[in-house]
Amino acid sequence: MSHGPLTMGVEEEFLLVNPRTGHASPCAEPVLARHRHHGPLPHGVKVHRELRLTQIEAASGVCTTAEELRHQLTAARRVLAGAAAAEDCALLATGTPVGPGPAAATPGATGRFAEIDAVYGALVADYDACGCHVHVGVGDPDTAVAVVNHLGRRLPTLLALSANAPFDHGRDTGYHSWRMVLQSRFPGSGVAPYLRGHDEYRRAVETLVDCGALVDPDQTFWLARPSGRFPTVEFRVADTALTVDHAVLQALLSRALVRRALADLDRGREAAPLSPQPAAAAVWAAARHGLTGQLVDAGEETRRPAWSLVGELLANVREQLEESGDLDEVQNLLTALRTDGTGSVQQRAVAGRGTAAAVRWLTARTVPAGHGTLLTG
Repeated sequence: MSHGPLTMGVEEEFLLVNPRTGHASPCAEPVLARHRHHGPLPHGVKVHRELRLTQIEAASGVCTTAEELRHQLTAARRVLAGAAAAEDCALLATGTPVGPGPAAATPGATGRFAEIDAVYGALVADYDACGCHVHVGVGDPDTAVAVVNHLGRRLPTLLALSANAPFDHGRDTGYHSWRMVLQSRFPGSGVAPYLRGHDEYRRAVETLVDCGALVDPDQTFWLARPSGRFPTVEFRVADTALTVDHAVLQALLSRALVRRALADLDRGREAAPLSPQPAAAAVWAAARHGLTGQLVDAGEETRRPAWSLVGELLANVREQLEESGDLDEVQNLLTALRTDGTGSVQQRAVAGRGTAAAVRWLTARTVPAGHGTLLTG
């Protein structure tokens, strides 16, 4: 059964910092108010504030091609970078802050964000972690749950490919995704449990809400889930992408994994449940090592070289990438990633030059070359 060209969309969270000190800067509101003066956004692209005023989010519209997605993400980054520069802020595509914490206390949250603060306390007080979320169109809720069951084994590999969070407010953590470590402290995080249909999924979420572990049903921390807002499967595993290319790679691989899951379901192949502890070990290993060492194959429950698992993921979805016309692009993006290193590797390479230099470098990497306002503080 052909499912046609599945739609995709990407939400990118960015950090706002002082361009000279690297302190996280709570300037989301003025940046949002100013962004319209820095160029029109493509149709469907939206920008929002996030949990902390030190963060801002850009969401693409619904896309069907890599070219369309790349255009929308590039435009959003350029517009937000220009608005941030006008407010004496730098827009950084990093999963966690490369510089120290806020120079002063940030304003208190209101509404739903205040409720989140009240429930989680110190867990979210300085939660400046930024992710890249990919939505892939799956209209039927029961099918979406079945697809999520198929994704669990591959999610740690997607995390390793995205690794872009080596620092914790200026401290080198030794991890490649400290963001994932921070996220794993919340209840109901990690790979979603194996669930049979949307009713069982809904009951599982409602149980966590009833237990006080979630503020509401929209807040599940699972790394892939049926979206509560859109007819999509939502991947929440990746760190914010250092570059637009890294974000496009995540989107294309995520869509291919969904296409592969749908093909397997059409053939009557249900996913095998993962054992929770090896699955958690796989997520931890990806956060710890990125693509630089041994990862955990949660299906086989064994350690393997990172790039071996990347190769296996690519082989798993090769047919789907060929069908969508994305295979050459994905192979080129993976080759570039292997040559240049993930965002975490690249960040570490420049960190020794000092915080201000690292901020300038991250600002330049965030905004595609040729356009946009790059700070020189």
